[in-house]
Amino acid sequence: MAQPTGEPDAPTASASPLAPDWLAVPAGLNGLEAKMWAHDVERTPGGELAVGGLGVGQLAEQFGTPLFVLSEDDFRARARSFKEAFDSAFADVCGGVDVYYAGKAFLCSAVAAWVVEEGLRLDTCSGGELAVAAKAGVPGELLGLHGNNKSDAEIERALDMGVGRIVVDSLDELERVAAIAAFRAERNWAQDPERREVRAKVMLRLTPGVHAHTHEFIATAHEDQKFGLSMAPGTASAEFRAEVAEESGEAAAQAASAAEEAVAAAAGHDSIELLGLHCHIGSQIFEPEGFELAAVKLLTFTAAMRSAYDVALPEVDLGGGYGIAYTSVDTPRPPAEIAEAMAAVVRSTCAELGITPPRISIEPGRAIVGPSTFTLYRAGTVKDVVVDVPASGAASASTAVRRYLSVDGGMSDNARPVLYDADYSAVLASRASGAAPQLTRVVGKHCESGDIVVRDAYLPADAGRGDLLAVPGTGAYCWALSSNYNYLGRPGVVAVRHGSARWIVRGETEQDLLSRDMGV
Repeated sequence: MAQPTGEPDAPTASASPLAPDWLAVPAGLNGLEAKMWAHDVERTPGGELAVGGLGVGQLAEQFGTPLFVLSEDDFRARARSFKEAFDSAFADVCGGVDVYYAGKAFLCSAVAAWVVEEGLRLDTCSGGELAVAAKAGVPGELLGLHGNNKSDAEIERALDMGVGRIVVDSLDELERVAAIAAFRAERNWAQDPERREVRAKVMLRLTPGVHAHTHEFIATAHEDQKFGLSMAPGTASAEFRAEVAEESGEAAAQAASAAEEAVAAAAGHDSIELLGLHCHIGSQIFEPEGFELAAVKLLTFTAAMRSAYDVALPEVDLGGGYGIAYTSVDTPRPPAEIAEAMAAVVRSTCAELGITPPRISIEPGRAIVGPSTFTLYRAGTVKDVVVDVPASGAASASTAVRRYLSVDGGMSDNARPVLYDADYSAVLASRASGAAPQLTRVVGKHCESGDIVVRDAYLPADAGRGDLLAVPGTGAYCWALSSNYNYLGRPGVVAVRHGSARWIVRGETEQDLLSRDMGV
């Protein structure tokens, strides 16, 4: 990436008494850390941030701010890298991997089309996301449907579209899917005996009890949460344990899990085609051990179900959750490294168990779209406040200045900081600056004291009203979680490629905001 010259050396983090231990002042305030940005983001000789050859000033003038700016080339390259890396690593294990892009991170019809064009499949979580996929022309067999509380209408829609998998989250849902598919089969037979065959393709989502080192709200494989069927012994229903006791003895009955009960139930339904098992241990995970342990648990369970019920489970989905760099201290792993580690575990575990390796699938979302996008804001008011700094070691208590720099968006376009203390970075995007670094809190314009975009960022001391700021890594869960709090319109998303930019999601207008207001 092009870097400006002549920037003053910045002090170390210790120069500011307010700087947390993890925060390091960048070597040049106009510099960019590649791991946090799309590959085609750079500084122009004049210090302006540019993506795909387009300066942010031009983008702000044409499309306004706040604005999500997405590099289409970067998105496509990250999608390809996952597909190519996992296909290569698993070639001798199971012939490759099915990569499902997790649409919940960010989805629109353009993105859905890119995913398919790059050889991936698409994971959805609602009828609305299925509608986006249909608008984009994604074939049903390339789709998956998640959700812990799918409506009957969503299940019907999935069957209508011929989705490749419905990821079932509970015993209750399994019975509903089976019943709906059976009813449709009978209805079809009544209309035309040639059309009787309707089978729901199902994967069972299990909770393997793996602790992911991430925030509590985005860890999803422990027992005490809403997702999945427990693999813990003794979690099967009393009725199922009684059946197992009669067939296999009291010890087997006491060890029976909800996951085992679901496998037995699915195998007993003619309207269900049981594809295999699914798990997802959490999000924003950097260490590979959790993924490896989850793989071992699911593969061991697969072998046990084959032995106990003669049920073949030909597929295992190991989920997603691969971390990205939001700040300079984050250490994301390249897809090839993740793939090789997971392939080694699957290969060795299947050999130890004496089973044929199942077809593996994964679900990256954030790791594809997150770094491809940054949010562009216009700066507004600046306020300096004096705060107390407690004594630490030999240093006595003192005071310091904390700067608050407001922007024209906030928690309505990025709810992650207020939801689970997510950290972000920010840079001055519209120009170079030789001013000294100032520890700054970038805040939004909403009527909430918790409306913080970046809690601690070093920005030039002369940054202020009218400047453009860019916050990297906002492609995942920012637009998807956006709101109209304080009646702000949700920002649009612009895709940049080959020196041109276009809306892929138009920003909301006041007319949009008022369109559902039925008046007095």
